[in-house]
Amino acid sequence: MTDRPAVHLAVPVDDLAAARTFYGQILGLSEGRSTDHWIDWDFDGHQLVTHLAARPSIPAGLSSVEQHSVPVPHFGLLLSHGRFRDLADRLRAAGVVFDIEPYLRYAGEPAEQWTMFLRDPAGNALEFKAFTNESAVFAL
Repeated sequence: MTDRPAVHLAVPVDDLAAARTFYGQILGLSEGRSTDHWIDWDFDGHQLVTHLAARPSIPAGLSSVEQHSVPVPHFGLLLSHGRFRDLADRLRAAGVVFDIEPYLRYAGEPAEQWTMFLRDPAGNALEFKAFTNESAVFAL
């Protein structure tokens, strides 16, 4: 562990084999400990745990951001531009369907960023983004 705090995130999945393929092979995350009910993943230094559970009965909501319907809740990572492009290419090559294709959001503004939304096989929404100016992540 580094001095930087790490996040622990647990998400429900209804098929561990599908989760293993998606998170391990498609996203390229390193697998940690696992049982027949859950798998730990190294989510860029954060702990992501996929737990075998029934799908939630409450559907996710949508929020309007720049004329796009953003799935809520969602989780993801802030990446460098190179990692963002590499991941987008990897996802396309794997045939992943995007909720929102990779695009430049807030063009010309301090919070300018590349972003994309997709879902894992259990329907959990993920967002990956890359800020043009990484110091503007929390800028007003």
